[in-house]
Amino acid sequence: MDHDHDVVEGTDLSDALIDELTTLASDRSVTIGCAESLTAGTLAARLGAAEGSSGWFRGAIVAYSRSVKHGLLDVPEGPVVCESAARVMAESTARLLDADIVVAVTGAGGPEPQDGRAPGTVCFATTGHTGTRSEEQHFDGDPENVLAQTVRHALKLLIARMTD
Repeated sequence: MDHDHDVVEGTDLSDALIDELTTLASDRSVTIGCAESLTAGTLAARLGAAEGSSGWFRGAIVAYSRSVKHGLLDVPEGPVVCESAARVMAESTARLLDADIVVAVTGAGGPEPQDGRAPGTVCFATTGHTGTRSEEQHFDGDPENVLAQTVRHALKLLIARMTD
């Protein structure tokens, strides 16, 4: 099956992931937040639209601009498409939103490179009671496909943090 068009029982894969995340967050009384750059609020919109999200979704910080990453989220000056920036974004957002678990995403959605990083390069970080983890992924496709894959991967990371 084409990774960009994953379908589970007639629904978009991200819908199934949102359902799983909702169940886990509700059952475990965990609050969730997110920090977004290249996704520009798309992840927050998906989380906020989930049934019962008012009980577990704390909110999001959309730090699309470099100056917001550096100013509000305390990302050090320098490249923002890197794991270290994602880590600081996640940790600052957890503190600002008082959220138990936060996922942060920053990357080069394309079609042009950013910070010398190829289009489709996305850095993720999650933070929670067991510390902060980060990783880099490379997604193929146009900016819309990179965005969809980024949202799905961020949801998978949140689920993984809740099942630690």
